[in-house]
Formats: sequence, C-alpha cells, structure tokens
Amino acid sequence: MSQPGLSPSRRPTRVLLAEPNGFCAGVDMAIKALVWMAKIFEPPVYCYHEIVHNRFVVESFEKAGVVFVDSIDEVPEGAPVMLSAHGSAPEVLDAANHRAGVVIDAVCPLVTKIHHEVKRAAAKDFDILFVGHHGHDEAVGTLARAPGSITLVEPETGFGSFVPRNPEKVALFAQTTLGLHEWKAMEAEANGRFPNLVTARKSDLCYATTNRQDAVRAMTGECDLILVVGSVNSSNTNALVRTADVLGTPAYRIDRADGIRDEWLEGAEVVGVTAGASAPDVLVQEVLERLDPVEGWHLFSVTDEEEYFPLPPGLRKFVGALTHGVQLGLTARPDGRGPLDYDRNVTPMAALGSLRVYLGPD
Repeated sequence: MSQPGLSPSRRPTRVLLAEPNGFCAGVDMAIKALVWMAKIFEPPVYCYHEIVHNRFVVESFEKAGVVFVDSIDEVPEGAPVMLSAHGSAPEVLDAANHRAGVVIDAVCPLVTKIHHEVKRAAAKDFDILFVGHHGHDEAVGTLARAPGSITLVEPETGFGSFVPRNPEKVALFAQTTLGLHEWKAMEAEANGRFPNLVTARKSDLCYATTNRQDAVRAMTGECDLILVVGSVNSSNTNALVRTADVLGTPAYRIDRADGIRDEWLEGAEVVGVTAGASAPDVLVQEVLERLDPVEGWHLFSVTDEEEYFPLPPGLRKFVGALTHGVQLGLTARPDGRGPLDYDRNVTPMAALGSLRVYLGPD
C-alpha cells in the first residue's frame, strides 16, 4: 500500500538502510513452519503464543485461520498446535502432547542452546543467573528449565542483593535478544562479584541481534536520526533503539510508516533505517517510500548473513510421512526429493503470500 510522503520541509537528504535488517533465520524457520501447518490442516490451527513478536505477521496468520493462545487449555482436544519460536516450558510441551493431535515445536535453535546450557549447569548444582526481561516468552521458557536453580536478573536493575549458595559455583546466561552493551555490563559486574564465573563458551546473544546492533552502532556516526521498524513487544527491536540512544543518536521504534512523526525529522539530514529480527521487509520498504529522501536511499552494510535453520524436525517427519503416503497411494516411485527439499529457496514472505493473505496495513 502506497504511503503518503512527508512534507517537503521534512524530507531527509539521504537515508541509510542497515544491512542486515529484518527477518533472521529463526524467524524465517518459524514463519514457514506455521505456513505449512496452515496449509496441511483445516482451520483453525492453534499456536501457543505469538509465533514471532510482530503484529503484522500475527494478523496475517489470523486471517489464514490460525488462533494464537496463551494456554494449552484453550486448544481443543485433537487439534493441531505449534509452539512459538521463543521456546516453551517443559510442562507446556507435555500438556500439548497430551491434548493436541499434532504438536510442532518451532523453537529457535539458538534458544534451545541456552535451554541445554541451563539444564547442564543446574545438574552440576550451580546457582544460575539469567539476564533477561521479566515476562518475555523466551525468559519464561528458559526459567522453567531449572526452576529451583535459576534467578532472573534484569539488565536495568542489575544483580541487586543476590547471594549464591556457593560463590564458586555461579553460572551466567542471557536472553538471546539483549542489547550487547547491556550484556557486557552485566557480564563485567558478574565477573567482579563471582570468582570462577561460568558462562557460555559461545555468546548466548543471537547472531542476528548482534549484527543488527553492530549496524546501528556504525550508523550512529553517520545519521542524525534512526528509525527502527518492529513491534512494541519485540525485545530485539527495543534493544536496537537503546543501542542508538546509548551512543547519543535519537532513535524511535515504529510499527510501520504512518508512525513516523514530522517533528522527529526536524533538522535530520541523514536518517538511518533498520528493522528488528521479526519485522517483514514490506514494512521497511513502506518506510523508505514515506521518507522519500531527496538523494535516495543507500545500503549501509556491515556484514552478510547466510544462516539457515531447517524446518522443525517434527514437521519434517510429519510432512515426509504424508508425502510417502501419497506416493504409495499413487504407486509412484519417489524421486528422492520431497516438498521440504526446496525450503531453503523459499522466502518467508513468499510463504505467507501463498496463504493468500495480505501482510501489512489495510
């Protein structure tokens, strides 16, 4: 949908578009997995929590007959259900397996990595500090992996009066979508307070989160203002705003182009644009169209992303069984390739488009 442009007095001279921006591999995987569910089953298909934290993606799935629930009790017995990319508590998975007909867990592999780290540390009797945001789906699911051993600490408030049972056995892990500056500050404080602190051998922060923050940090030296496309409940989107703010460049989160306020652009010659890892590119393009810079927009690239996460194992097995059944029924010889073999070449936007729903503002 075409967006009205800004008044001539507010048009920036140039716009820099961060690269990478928008969808990450985990979001790609989760969206395409839910598209498969919506195609295979008669509606409604159920999803525990928002599949990703973006309201336009969620609304598009709702138009296709997907129902998002906050409790497995809301899922009718025997109905198909998908668990969101943010990860779910073990009791949620157990309840889904007992109640639903088909259960597909679309948890991001990077979140699964943290779940394993937490469980290993708990088994070794460590006190675990998890740096994250209270109430965020990922934090809720991670805390449930070791409820008797883990303490949530918010980056804004620090460790407070936390006292471990044994100062020699403290582990520190992080929500994947934290701001890098927030994590580094918490890690430094923890290292100062707890000798022999154990952390992940490889950073818990999502590669996409870090890459997008790196781009914002680099753009702050070039831009008068940065606009971040993403929903209010997207942790990594909000982290991008905080990253720019810490470096002294004004930044604002917007859901879409019509959220841009003229007064933000007063005196802003160069505007940076980026998007959280769950924001679709169609909304970024609408922002560029609305800004309509005098000298056009240019890519501001800091790295290339080539990560790919295959569809969830449960979905691959299910679709494979269906495909094999059809082949047998038609007495056709399998050619060795099934419909999932082409997944890497399908974009999530193309997958959503195949549901014949329109993503974005009406």
